[in-house]
Amino acid sequence: MAVYFDHRIEAPESSGGPSQVAWHPTQPVLAVASNSPTTGGNIDLYLQQGEHVGSCHVDRPFQPTVLRWHPTKPLLALGWETGEVLLLTHPSGEQTPLPATHTACITLLEWSSSGSRLITGDQVSGFLALWKVDARGRLQGSHIVKHDYTKPLTYCIFRPAPPGEDVAMLARAAVGGDESALDMFNWRKAGNGPPLKMGPQEGLVFYVGTADGKVHCVDEHGRSSPVLSVDGSIQKLFYLKRREVLAVVTETLLLSQYTLGPEGGAQELMKVKLSGKSGQSADIVSTETGLLITATGEQVIRLWDLERDDNYVLSLDESLGFEKGEVLNCVSYCTAKEILAAGTNRGRIALWRMVSQPNTRTGTKAQWKLQTPTEIEGNVTQLQWGSNLNLLAANSVTTVLILCEHVMSAHFGQQVAAVQLTPSQLSLTMFNTNSHLTLRSDMHIKGVCVTKDTVTVWNGKQVTVYEPSGATLRNTGSFLCESQVLAVHDENIYTVEPNRVQVRTPQGTVKQLLAFSEAEGNPVLLSVCQGYLVVGTDTAHIKVFDLTRREAKAHCSAKNLVDLTPNLGALRSVKCNANGNQVSILVNGRPDHRMYFYDVEMDTLSHFDFFTGRPPSGISQADDTERCVCLSERCPVSHFWDENEPRLFVCETVLVNSPQMDHLDRSSDQRTDFHRSNADVLVVTFFCTQEHGLLLQDSYPKPAGLQALLALDVPYYYFTCKRDPEAEEASAPAAQSPHMVSRRALRDFQGLENCEKATRDAMLNFSFYLTIGNMDEAFKSIKLIKSEAVWENMARMCVKNRRLDVARVCLGNMGNARAARALREAEAEPELEARVAVLALQLGMLEDAEKLYKCCGRFDLLNKFYQASGQWQQAVETAETHDRIHLRTTYYSYAKYLEAIGDKSMALVFFEKSDTHRFEVPRMLLDDALSLEIYVNKMKDKHMNIVENIYKWWAQYLESQSDMESALRYYEYAQDFLSLVRVHCYLGNIQKASEIANETGNRAASYHLARQYESQEEIKQSVHFYTRAQAYNNAIRLCKENGLDDQLMNLALLSNPEDMMEAACYYEEKGSHMDRAVMLYHKAGHFSKALEVAFATEQFSALQLIAEDLDETSDPALLARCSDFFIKHDQYEKAVELLVAAKKYHEALQLCLDQSLTITEDLAESMTVTKESKDLSEEARKELLERIADCCMRQGNYHLATKKYTQAGNKLKAMRALLKSGDTEKIVFFAGVSRQKEIYIMAANYLQSLDWRKDPEIMKNIISFYTKGRALDLLAGFYEACAQVEIDDYQNYEKALGALTEAYKCLSKAKGRSPDEHEARMAELQHKITLVKRFVQARRLYEDDPGEAVRLCEALLEEPDLDPAVRIGDAYGFLVEHHCQQGSFQVAYRKLEDLQKLLPSLNISYYVSQGSLDALQRAVGLPLGRGQLSGRGDRRDSGGEEDEVEEDEALVSHQGD
Repeated sequence: MAVYFDHRIEAPESSGGPSQVAWHPTQPVLAVASNSPTTGGNIDLYLQQGEHVGSCHVDRPFQPTVLRWHPTKPLLALGWETGEVLLLTHPSGEQTPLPATHTACITLLEWSSSGSRLITGDQVSGFLALWKVDARGRLQGSHIVKHDYTKPLTYCIFRPAPPGEDVAMLARAAVGGDESALDMFNWRKAGNGPPLKMGPQEGLVFYVGTADGKVHCVDEHGRSSPVLSVDGSIQKLFYLKRREVLAVVTETLLLSQYTLGPEGGAQELMKVKLSGKSGQSADIVSTETGLLITATGEQVIRLWDLERDDNYVLSLDESLGFEKGEVLNCVSYCTAKEILAAGTNRGRIALWRMVSQPNTRTGTKAQWKLQTPTEIEGNVTQLQWGSNLNLLAANSVTTVLILCEHVMSAHFGQQVAAVQLTPSQLSLTMFNTNSHLTLRSDMHIKGVCVTKDTVTVWNGKQVTVYEPSGATLRNTGSFLCESQVLAVHDENIYTVEPNRVQVRTPQGTVKQLLAFSEAEGNPVLLSVCQGYLVVGTDTAHIKVFDLTRREAKAHCSAKNLVDLTPNLGALRSVKCNANGNQVSILVNGRPDHRMYFYDVEMDTLSHFDFFTGRPPSGISQADDTERCVCLSERCPVSHFWDENEPRLFVCETVLVNSPQMDHLDRSSDQRTDFHRSNADVLVVTFFCTQEHGLLLQDSYPKPAGLQALLALDVPYYYFTCKRDPEAEEASAPAAQSPHMVSRRALRDFQGLENCEKATRDAMLNFSFYLTIGNMDEAFKSIKLIKSEAVWENMARMCVKNRRLDVARVCLGNMGNARAARALREAEAEPELEARVAVLALQLGMLEDAEKLYKCCGRFDLLNKFYQASGQWQQAVETAETHDRIHLRTTYYSYAKYLEAIGDKSMALVFFEKSDTHRFEVPRMLLDDALSLEIYVNKMKDKHMNIVENIYKWWAQYLESQSDMESALRYYEYAQDFLSLVRVHCYLGNIQKASEIANETGNRAASYHLARQYESQEEIKQSVHFYTRAQAYNNAIRLCKENGLDDQLMNLALLSNPEDMMEAACYYEEKGSHMDRAVMLYHKAGHFSKALEVAFATEQFSALQLIAEDLDETSDPALLARCSDFFIKHDQYEKAVELLVAAKKYHEALQLCLDQSLTITEDLAESMTVTKESKDLSEEARKELLERIADCCMRQGNYHLATKKYTQAGNKLKAMRALLKSGDTEKIVFFAGVSRQKEIYIMAANYLQSLDWRKDPEIMKNIISFYTKGRALDLLAGFYEACAQVEIDDYQNYEKALGALTEAYKCLSKAKGRSPDEHEARMAELQHKITLVKRFVQARRLYEDDPGEAVRLCEALLEEPDLDPAVRIGDAYGFLVEHHCQQGSFQVAYRKLEDLQKLLPSLNISYYVSQGSLDALQRAVGLPLGRGQLSGRGDRRDSGGEEDEVEEDEALVSHQGD
């Protein structure tokens, strides 16, 4: 919380009453203009505490009118009523008058944004002059522009310059290859586009308003042009940079907005009359966000949001100290702090702070919070915020006060707390004696330090020491000292000055100097804890001193923290623990998320990062992951060590994105004490030791109504309180200040606040050892504790640390059997958090239980918890969002609760939501018949499915009250047809009841009506309605009793089997309609009885119907009897089916053979017995399957025979059946899966019978099957056949040679029956291979040595058994071709004759090419035509020889592939 110190300006005696004030934009210098009736006008400059700058005094015998500071230079422009304009330089006091230009009162003085231009204007003549000022603030000659507007000038504003290019971004783009960005830096290409604007440019265009309502625009060249005109004199001009809109406000508070065109034209956007008190001069300010704030001497401040076109007012609050009827005269807005200040006529300054949501800046009334006012003397007529954000100047007519914002000081030490109330008042609380004192000082207090014996205050220039003396405080010493920080220990006061710390007595005498080198820096921070002083310097050095001796001794050498953590930043706060071995550190800058800890003995710097919620790895307990989540995205703002426990440390943290972070950024005060929302502030406690590092002990949300953490002193946290003026006025005596410090017990010490030191130490040790997981030491520290309260607190610690094993021991020592039992029963819960929550509930820790249930996601238990604790709204919300499985149950329980407390209207709503209103609402409203009737009537508008039961209940209630007419109406609403029929029957209106039953078909209504008709002996009507009610047994009973045989049959067929049997017996006993008896027995499933009656009465058609329903589950004897019946009547197929159903498979199969019945696949399957069946043995089952297969073979059903042979395990017979089918694909597949040698051979033999020459796949399968069947002799034979095909069909001796070679290999591996035969066959095959090889060699040798090739061929012809290994025609053809090519046609002709002699019927053209034959014919002159030389009729003799040759060539090519 902040207060404002008021510094009255030290005005000279010659000065009159102040008329104007003006702060320099960047420097803490205030200009004040004053008027005196006798001496005239004065201008004086003052510093931030009101010190007068004597060198800068200006006086004239006339009045000053306008003050304007240069935007950057300490140069003040002064305007006087005579038209004089003067430039005053600070601090030299140099005065530079402008050349005489104006002769009337100066009304305009305005600097451009960078101060290079100055505008002056007067009131009467309307002269406007523009002056140029150099970079040093010196005037450059006379005016550069002058305009005469002939009307008084009222206001002037410069138009902001458009933003320049971001040079850094353009440079990065240029380096990245952006040519357009690169061109902007190239002056040679400047003509290609607009010139580069280096940074922000100065706007030289300005607008001038006159008293006749006109606005003129003066461009950068000094040319003036009218822009717009309004009604009335112009009071203010505002330029809205975001929208590029000019806003104009007249003296009559008429607001107009205009858009400005590029050529100076203006277009009106809107015009509105602002509210305000007429006849008063309005103080109007605007913000960068387009907010217009006006004060017109009313009791409210009016705000217009020009961006959103919205308006609202801010008013004063009497509860904060304002008076009724107090009016607001002036306003000033601080953009950086978002604070609006307003001065009143009663000498008060009202402050509103904008409370903004994250990432939003909306100006609504709800976001402005009024603060406690600051009081000064007189009527406040002018306010202005200074360049320093903490300075506010207030003009109160008689004087000027400079208000300096100061964060209220507070300090705690040795059970004494001091909190600043006003600039000169402290509230003191002595907790040891439970006493309260107030200290009023004669100076503005900037700091306070308390001990049990002294209270020391200072203001940066003076230090005063007080000592308690009974109920008062006695001043024991005061001395001058310009120390901004101070610390006290025993009788010593520690102050700072450059490069040293002074140790003083209470009277100011310096006892000792603690020196710091220049590298170590100047001391700026001091903190004392027990006997140790820690000092922080402006160069990030820290040093600890031991104060326990007569003189302070260095406990450690000065340590430069930047060496341990580079880029650490400036120190903001340092504190040490009670042993002096740990120092905690906060640093400045954009709030650092880390809390630093320096270990003096180990010389190490560690930290806890509140942004991630955890310390560096290795110094935190492993099970704190869940608890660290709530510490993430936070920033520490204050920290303290316990004064007596060196291990215990506490830190106050706020959320990073909370509004208070903005205030933390803007303030660098030594103590950050500002308004924080309770949800954002968390107090975190740690154990910090050298052995275990930093251990999270507890996290504690700051309670509502408390301001900030002040100290930690076990067993309490100490907080400063928020001031409540109403409570202070009601409770505090007039002479006593309110209590400003409140303490809250640590969670581990709740209930133990007044325990002795031994117990307190034991609890601390227990908590510490429990935190590090050392259970032996934890129990050892509490073994002597006998107090139940202590054990209860330790059980509470177990909730925090989730140590249920320790909690059981604590509960046992407490004697809390109920809690122990609940904890034992909770062991069934799978989540640890759920079990811990049960312990928390038993200990009354409801908030912890709630958090634990939420943490583990057990929303069902959380729902029960809310219900048990009476938090019904939360229970309903939880059920609706997370526990929908118990939603209706929750609604019902809440409704019962509401009913119990008498809120029947809400109970009714939740009974409906729980879908229990049909019973619960009538029950609840039973005693209030009127309310119940109203509720029932309201239900008509709702869905009928929901309200039927309500209507029915109400109708029953009316019926019980004998209101039959109304009861019938509501029964009809409820569609309760039974009750309608019942009431109509009761009233004797049975005809109406019949109509209802017939129209609706309601079974219950029909049954009731049937009973009525039966009682009246109207049998037909009774049977009809029994039938509609599907009460067939009653209808059958009436038919039997009354001889209605025709209706009896139909009813029996509609009824159940029992009724069918009963009707069948009736027909059988009666002896008539035996066909009906058989049918009913059959329909009832009593087949034996049906057959018996059918046989007895020879009803063959009925027998057929019955037999269709017989299956294997029927009686075998019955099946056999039926099959005999069908055999006698030549219905063999039906007989076979019955025999199969009776499991007489052989008889059924024999019947099929005898009667030549085709065995279908379904019949075969029905006769197939599974392996698991116990009806037949395995041998009998296989025999039956083979018989079925044999029968299928006889009938030609080879596929089915194959299947049955396979099921019987006889794969050879299955293969034979499959071979007969001729299904090649299935034969190949069956051979592949059978994996038997004989089957492979059978399949290969079958495939050889096919045209394997044209299907390579068949050839491949033949080779594969012979190989798998190990029939190598057969495979050799197949290769020989392949070789012969190559020779006969394609004349391809090369491939034939390869096939014969493979045949020889196979034959050599085969084992023949007779060795002699085997040897002979191999010799024959070897001879054939030799002949073929010789012929192939001759053909290959022909190209290289034709003569040798011919010789080899002729030698081959001499072999006696050449053919069929090598065909003779091929050999002679080779020779003929050779001699024809050599031109030896006579020799060729002779060879051809020799061939013809050997093979008279040979077709010569098959062996000799047609070209050679033609050449030979021409040479010898003999006809060698086809008719003459053809005697053998082969395929070459038929027509289309060329086509056949092509076919042969294609076939050869195919075989080659």
